Amino acid sequence: MNTSIYIPSVANNKSAKKRIQIAERNRLINKSYKSTVRTLTKKTLENCEKYKKNPNEDNENLVKTSLNKAFSLIDKAVKKNVLHKNNGANKKSKINNLVKTTLTSK
Repeated sequence: MNTSIYIPSVANNKSAKKRIQIAERNRLINKSYKSTVRTLTKKTLENCEKYKKNPNEDNENLVKTSLNKAFSLIDKAVKKNVLHKNNGANKKSKINNLVKTTLTSK
C-alpha cells in the first residue's frame, strides 16, 4: 500500500504532517474493515432468509459458513482496534441470536 495521498494541511512541522498522513491511511483501512463487517453481516442475514424459505442442509451450511466468516472478521477488527471489544461482542451476539433462532425454528 505505497500510494501517496495528498492531503492539504495546516500543519507546519514535519512530524505533524506525517501524523496527518498516517491518520488518513489508517482511516481508509479502518473504513474498509467496517464496510466488510457490514457486508458479511448482511450476507449472513440473507442466508438466514434463504434457509427460512427452503430449510435444507445446503442452506444450513451456507448460514454457518457465512456466520464463521463474519465472526472471524469482527474478531480481526477488534484485534486491530478498528472496533471496540464491546462493540464487536455486541455485533457477534446479535448475529448469533438471529442465526440461532433461524436454525432452531424448523
